[in-house]
Amino acid sequence: MATATTQVVQRGRAPARATGPRARTVAMAAYVSLLALWTVEIGVPRQLPVVFGWLWLATVAWHAREAPRHHLGFLRDWWLPLVALAIYTYSRGLSDSLGVAPHFSMPVAVDDWLGAGTTPTERLQEAWCGSPCGRHAPPRWYDLVLSGVYLSHFLVGLTIATVLWMRNRVEWIRWMRRYLTISFACLVVYVLYPMAPPWMAARDGYLPSDVHRLTGRGWPGMSAQHVDHALQTGNQVAAMPSLHAGMAFLVALYGVQRLRSPARWLLPAYPVAMALTLVYGGEHYVTDCLARATLPALRLLVSHACETGRGD
Repeated sequence: MATATTQVVQRGRAPARATGPRARTVAMAAYVSLLALWTVEIGVPRQLPVVFGWLWLATVAWHAREAPRHHLGFLRDWWLPLVALAIYTYSRGLSDSLGVAPHFSMPVAVDDWLGAGTTPTERLQEAWCGSPCGRHAPPRWYDLVLSGVYLSHFLVGLTIATVLWMRNRVEWIRWMRRYLTISFACLVVYVLYPMAPPWMAARDGYLPSDVHRLTGRGWPGMSAQHVDHALQTGNQVAAMPSLHAGMAFLVALYGVQRLRSPARWLLPAYPVAMALTLVYGGEHYVTDCLARATLPALRLLVSHACETGRGD
């Protein structure tokens, strides 16, 4: 691995032709405008090839004056992680069609205990959802914020990877190790222990019928249809553990570990906001979020020990 790391770092030498501030500003402004137009007309990028394309385009805009050969370096370095993520995405969608019945009772019982007789999802929706409560009821201001937090999952981890790829290839490799390990660890649990989320438990009578799936309620009008499409794809019983919560914890823990600014201590607010979003939206139980918080911490500790020992 050390040899591979050295090769990637060597390929990632500083660009021979620097892109000046003016050219970079113009190129990035055009990029942001195109991305905003795409988001309004088509939706927040979430499919892997689309996200990958936009991230690659960001690196092109950032080094706008570089030759095409430089920009092809992104494809050369990223193809293997991209294949791995494609395998994960495809396998995750199939894991709910293996004939294993999803679990309903355990998470309801645990969250009932945590909520002193009422699940936190029920309490939050009763307090915040409004009357009548439902996906298509008029949203509150915090629904917009929480919907943004939910959708950030599809972009934040790979955006961090892209920044690291441009600035520090060794750190990029380390980040991708963590990102892929956590993704595939979740996949194993999804296959072995499929678990229904709160909205499905309410649909099938394990929770009160007034528990709803509220994710995306803060994106009214044209954006709602894109969120609806996103929610209808993937594995519907991949509730344990919550990958959304796990990635948010990974981002926060990695940032606290790597950064030195006092502002890094604000990062734990991100997984807290994500967990709140998931529980309020009926996507996950508190149990899922707590279970998922442990793996990033263990993964970071193991990775730090191994990388320190190897020096890569």
